[in-house]
Amino acid sequence: MKEHCGVFGISSSPDAAHDVFYGLLALQHRGQESAGISTFSESMKTHVGMGLLNNVFDADKLENLKGSIGIGHVRYSTAGASIIENAQPMELESGRYKISVGFNGNVPNYQVYMDMLSKEAQLKTTCDAEGLGMIFLRALDKNNDIIEASKELLNIVPAAYSMVMLVYDKFTNKSSVVGIRDRYGLRPLCIGKRENGYVIASESVALDAVGAALVSDVEPGSVEILSGNERVSRKLADGKKAHCMFEFVYFSRPDSVLEGKSVYEVRLKLGKNLVKAFNANADVVVPVPDTSRPAAEGISELTDIPVAEGLMKNRYIGRTFIMPEQKTREDAVKTKLNPVKSVLKDKNITLIDDSIVRGTTTKKIVKLVKNAGAKNVDVWITCPPIVSPCFYGIDMKSHSELIAANNSVEEIRDIMGADSLNYQTIEGLKDAIGIEGLCTACLTGVYPTEDAQKIADKMKEQTGLMAKKFWK
Repeated sequence: MKEHCGVFGISSSPDAAHDVFYGLLALQHRGQESAGISTFSESMKTHVGMGLLNNVFDADKLENLKGSIGIGHVRYSTAGASIIENAQPMELESGRYKISVGFNGNVPNYQVYMDMLSKEAQLKTTCDAEGLGMIFLRALDKNNDIIEASKELLNIVPAAYSMVMLVYDKFTNKSSVVGIRDRYGLRPLCIGKRENGYVIASESVALDAVGAALVSDVEPGSVEILSGNERVSRKLADGKKAHCMFEFVYFSRPDSVLEGKSVYEVRLKLGKNLVKAFNANADVVVPVPDTSRPAAEGISELTDIPVAEGLMKNRYIGRTFIMPEQKTREDAVKTKLNPVKSVLKDKNITLIDDSIVRGTTTKKIVKLVKNAGAKNVDVWITCPPIVSPCFYGIDMKSHSELIAANNSVEEIRDIMGADSLNYQTIEGLKDAIGIEGLCTACLTGVYPTEDAQKIADKMKEQTGLMAKKFWK
């Protein structure tokens, strides 16, 4: 199960490649394995490569992608190997149409659709982007209408995805940027406006990067068709909203706005809600950089306990949670953080972090802080215990790798080597985010889609795991 990424598209620009590049740069935190850009002027041009954006593109490559309309993608593999064949955007072609597809999400029952498609076409990759792109392209050939093709895709595949495509009609010589968001809104997608066109992206920070004003989030179950200064928006499918809580807790940048909510303000309130639930007895609050800083400020605001940078981050190490292999994650932790001993020595520390998934990082950080001379280390986590896998695009594949699915809070505290361990409550999480319709499947084991629920129940049955309630 995989595929959590960043997508970006722009409908009108004197130099689309450069605008897409800067938009993707603002989304680099969403994917570090590969990057790509597709543009159109007289023809469609695409360049993809492995690694960070600055390693994939230079001035010459961007010059070769000159065009007035374009899309881009940064990838973090949650499904499909981390290889060049799965890098995106991915070009697909029929007799009349040529499309380039950038995909963010994961389809729980993907193999069902692939078996269906394999009867008609030979798939060349192992990631969801190709399959959903093929379904869309097949429907487009049949209907010669982007809205009808989008409706067919949304009806066939309920979740979980946000797609941005560059669509070229060879007969009319017209190109458009097309954005589709699944009917539950599990993966984020927003629209921005510039003077002469529109921008679509996974997060609002990418709009900021190219001088576009945020208009709105793309409505779940909708298609956006952008061409020059024209925008067509259609709601095509209904579903119960299930926005990913992990976007607010961890994945999105704090300067983003999701579903009308400032991610920074949400994280600030997550810290305040922890204070309301637990007593803070510390000399200093130390955030694990970078996502937990606002929560640390929230704790300090209500307790008057000072916040200090007790851990310094090496900016050249990527996000360990989204690294594809466990050994890679463990090696990265060793060089990612370094303690500031003058802040930590002989102090009672409240160590604040966003989440504990596998436990690898937290255990090493607690040891790091204690070895630096901390007297006492209380660990506070802004997210409730993660007890069930995600099948919608966050890299948590099975119960067995989730430390909270197999251990009580006290057992986790002991494994971490912390003096105490306090998790956010689900009520505190929902209050901080403050929107209706959240996906909390990884916290409760209750999934918004039937396919994912069946997979989770089957996995649980096979491993003999019992559901546990770790919060009050």
